[in-house]
Amino acid sequence: MDNQTQEEEYKPRVKPIIEAVDGLSLGISMVVAVAMGITLGYLLRSMTGIGWTYFIGVFIGIAAAGLNVFKAYSKQKKLYEDLAKEPRYAIKKELDEKKNNKEDDDLDYGEKNY
Repeated sequence: MDNQTQEEEYKPRVKPIIEAVDGLSLGISMVVAVAMGITLGYLLRSMTGIGWTYFIGVFIGIAAAGLNVFKAYSKQKKLYEDLAKEPRYAIKKELDEKKNNKEDDDLDYGEKNY
């Protein structure tokens, strides 16, 4: 039994590291998406000889970066919703329900009735 607990202590815990790197990779992916768009625009301009095709690539890169942000936001929102369903955070749900059930008169503490 002692050998098993020692193995668990020395066992690398990779999941938190991967989650942290995933959060850092958002900034890197935005820069890479815009750089790839600029490269695509440059290639379009050099192949066609039309100057405004460069901006098509730039806009594609910016759109790809925006899509990366949206995907990261959706992922974090899903994780937050899953976290909110855990039983240890049930008190927040109870407080929200109590707040919604109260009448408007009970919520206004600044008004005095004489």
